[in-house]
Amino acid sequence: MRHTKGKRNRVRSHHALKSVHFAACGHCGKPLRPHIMCQNCGYYGGRQVVDVLAKLDKKERKKREKELHAHEEKSAEEGKTLNAEELSHR
Repeated sequence: MRHTKGKRNRVRSHHALKSVHFAACGHCGKPLRPHIMCQNCGYYGGRQVVDVLAKLDKKERKKREKELHAHEEKSAEEGKTLNAEELSHR
């Protein structure tokens, strides 16, 4: 049976794409989709499920180490200290 244009359009009204809502990671603060592990730090539900630094290649690991040293120098001036794990999560 043929459907009218109104019936066709009413059915298609529910086919629209919905916007994706992002939440902030509880550990590093990066935006991510709900119920998904954070790709930046490897945390989900307040605990670490994947060691992200172990999975990095040599080039990326050196880059993160440089960030750590730069951040340590900056934080030493401010009186704060962060370890490598905390820096990688920011």
